[in-house]
Amino acid sequence: MNRVRVDLGERSYDIVAGSGLLKDTGALLGSLGFSSRVVILSNPVVERLYCEEVHNSISAAGFECSRVIIPDGEQYKSYDWSYNILTELLKLRLDRKSCIVALGGGVIGDMAGFVASIYMRGINFVQIPTTLLAQVDSSVGGKTGVNHPLGKNMIGTFHQPRLVIADTDVLKTLDQRQLLCGMAEVIKYGIISDSGLFSYLEDNRDRILGLDESAMTHLIKRSCEIKADVVSRDERESGLREILNYGHTVGHAIETETGYLKYLHGEAVAIGMCLEAKISALSGVLDASHLGRIEGLVKDYGLPHGIPDDIQRNRLIEHMAIDKKTVSGRVKFILPEEIGRVRIETSISDDVILRALA
Repeated sequence: MNRVRVDLGERSYDIVAGSGLLKDTGALLGSLGFSSRVVILSNPVVERLYCEEVHNSISAAGFECSRVIIPDGEQYKSYDWSYNILTELLKLRLDRKSCIVALGGGVIGDMAGFVASIYMRGINFVQIPTTLLAQVDSSVGGKTGVNHPLGKNMIGTFHQPRLVIADTDVLKTLDQRQLLCGMAEVIKYGIISDSGLFSYLEDNRDRILGLDESAMTHLIKRSCEIKADVVSRDERESGLREILNYGHTVGHAIETETGYLKYLHGEAVAIGMCLEAKISALSGVLDASHLGRIEGLVKDYGLPHGIPDDIQRNRLIEHMAIDKKTVSGRVKFILPEEIGRVRIETSISDDVILRALA
């Protein structure tokens, strides 16, 4: 078992990663001081695969365990569905020391965290991410939220989990598309912070896509180390943490414009990373050779890298203008200066953006 500490004073917690951890869920929860009632939030796909094992482990540790199951898909990450979850928690009589266990991908984790943050003004939750994207990114850092038709994650809170359990065995049941979506976020970490990680991704593609256990454990641990360091220094995204949004300014606009149905989150971020790198190159910040490596790695991992012709570019700019990262009408971009280092930029003209999106 590998551990990474997210250092936030009294809100500090561990990320544990390794093989076969689901069976240890109850023991891991038992040391955290929760009251007797625990609820697993999941979706039907994950429930069939893993809920029984996690449920039995929690019950064996002496907890009264229940389940709340919601439909699978980004379109269900909404305020209406979070209200339905709250209703079920009230029926189950969770108290202020109860715990919600998020068993699923990023949608489940975001919704569990959001609901936990507002139920009785805040209760415990634990993340058990079952997708690569959630293991390396969305389960860590305490960002929670739901989508709105006008923008992704526009309704949400900061609420840190008490523990993150990343079992590498669950990756074996991911379909290829979901696996590649997670790789988009790993690529992001290499671009924003670690050129060595980026080179590792270039050199070990076959091992990674073959789910070599040591390679996957390395990717998860290194990605979590980078995010934990950033979050520990800037929990509420007042400065440094904004670099984690690389690729997301364009990516979220694409998701919003397509109604959260055409692209998975990682696919939209992959497109966003390529286009924001292109914006950086057009702005004279990023050298063409680094742009080529970024675009090349995204393509090598089978991820989309451009916007289809049927998406209106002006509409994307409109969505960016109301993104939660926009301040005083100025769209904020994270631009790579080179592989391993980025800058925050708010002075990109619409003309440069349109040229990059063309």
